[in-house]
Amino acid sequence: MKFSPKKMLALPLLLLMGEAFADAGNQGNACVDGATIASIDYEGLVHTNPRVVDRELLNKVGEPYSAASFAAEKLRLQDLDLFTEVSASCEPISSNPKSGQALHYHFKEIFRWIPSPAGKKTDRDGLMIGLALANLNVAGEDIRAEVQYRTSVDPVFDNNEYAFYASSPYLLGLPLGWNFEFLRTNSYDDIRDFQDASWLVDLDLDWKLKEHFSILMTGAYRYMEDVEQHLPEVGAGFAFDFRDAALDTRKGIYQEYMLTHVGHGKYEGDDYWELLSDSRAYYPVWRFITGATALLRYRPGNVGFYDYFYHGGANTFRGHESDSLHLGVHEALLTLEERFVLMERHAASLWGINFFYGIQLVAGLDGSLLWDEGHPGWDNYEGAVYGGIHLVIPALDRIRFEVGYSPDNGEPVFYFGLFDKVTSARWRSR
Repeated sequence: MKFSPKKMLALPLLLLMGEAFADAGNQGNACVDGATIASIDYEGLVHTNPRVVDRELLNKVGEPYSAASFAAEKLRLQDLDLFTEVSASCEPISSNPKSGQALHYHFKEIFRWIPSPAGKKTDRDGLMIGLALANLNVAGEDIRAEVQYRTSVDPVFDNNEYAFYASSPYLLGLPLGWNFEFLRTNSYDDIRDFQDASWLVDLDLDWKLKEHFSILMTGAYRYMEDVEQHLPEVGAGFAFDFRDAALDTRKGIYQEYMLTHVGHGKYEGDDYWELLSDSRAYYPVWRFITGATALLRYRPGNVGFYDYFYHGGANTFRGHESDSLHLGVHEALLTLEERFVLMERHAASLWGINFFYGIQLVAGLDGSLLWDEGHPGWDNYEGAVYGGIHLVIPALDRIRFEVGYSPDNGEPVFYFGLFDKVTSARWRSR
C-alpha cells in the first residue's frame, strides 16, 4: 500500500544502545525443493494472529515446496515490519519420500509496545523531539497506532505538534489498506512566513484489486487558523507496484498517479487540482542497488502561499537548506542513487526486546525544479551530489546521515533525515 511515514515516528533509544546478535537463517532441517508440503505450522507467533502470516504465504499445503517462493514470501513477511527474523525448516512425514514434508515457519517478533522518545525531522521545523506511545501490532492484526507530542529543538517549545496515527494493510480481512491521521500543529513557518496553527484529519485508502495493481483514494480536512481557511481535500488514483518490498526496496518498479482537489472556491484561498506522478525503479547487482526516482506535482488553479512547495534539506534537495528563495507552485524532484549494502539486516535483542538493523552506504544526484506558471526552464533547475550512510531499522525504515553539495551553493551541507527520501518528500509539508 502507499506507505505513510506519518504513522510511525517513534525512535526508541534501544536502537542506539548495545547489541546481541541472533543468527537468522533456517532452523532445523533444510526443506527439499519440489517435495510435497503435507502440513504447515508456525513457531514464535506470540502477539501476531496466524491469519496475518497466512495471507502472505506462497507455499501451500498439498503443493510442492519452492525455495524461490519462500524467498519471495520472506520479503513479504519482513515488509510487515513485525518480525526481526523469518526462517523455515522441514522434516519428512515418514521414511517414504512420497509422503511429503512438514513445513515449519520460525518467527521472532519485533517489540510491540514502544513507550519512548519521538522524533521527526523536517526541512521546515528541523529536528523535533517529544514523547510517544505506540503499538506496532494492535490485537495481533498488523494494525499500528500511535499518540505523540513533539516540539522543536531550536528554539525549544516554539513549534509544537500533537498527533494520532493508525494504519493497516487490511480492513476486516479485505486487502484494503488504510492510513488515518489526526494532527494539531502550532509552529511558525519561517519559509513561507506565517504562523501555522492548523488542524488536520486525513484518511488514505489503498484497495489492492490485483497483486500489482491498486486503486487509491484520499480524503482530508484542514483548518488553518492564522489565514482562516477551511480546506477540504478529496482525490483518487491508481498505482502499479512490482517492487520486491515496499521497505528497503532492492528490485522492481513503482508507478503512482493521483488527482486531488483542494479547497472549495467559496472564499479566497486554495481552489486547485493537484496532478501527481510518483515513479520509482530499482535494480540490484551483487551488493549494489541502483535507484532512480521522480516525483512530479502540478497544481493548476489558485494555490495559497501557505501551500507553496519548498526545496532544500534532507527530504527534498540535498544541495542547500530550505528558504523563502526556493518556493514554487509546481515541483519536480529527481534522484539517481547508488546504495551499497555494507551490512545486511541483522536481528538483535536488548533486554529481551527484539529489533533489527542494517547499514548501507549511499551516493547520488539530486535534481530540483520549482516553478509558478507555464513550463519550467533551465533557470528553474538546480542539481546537487550527495553521499552518506543509512541505518536500516524497524518502524522508521532508515535513519539517514548525508552530506550534499551544489555548485550553486558552493559549500557542503550535512543532513540528518528519517525514512527514505522518496517517502518523506510526500508528507514534508504536513
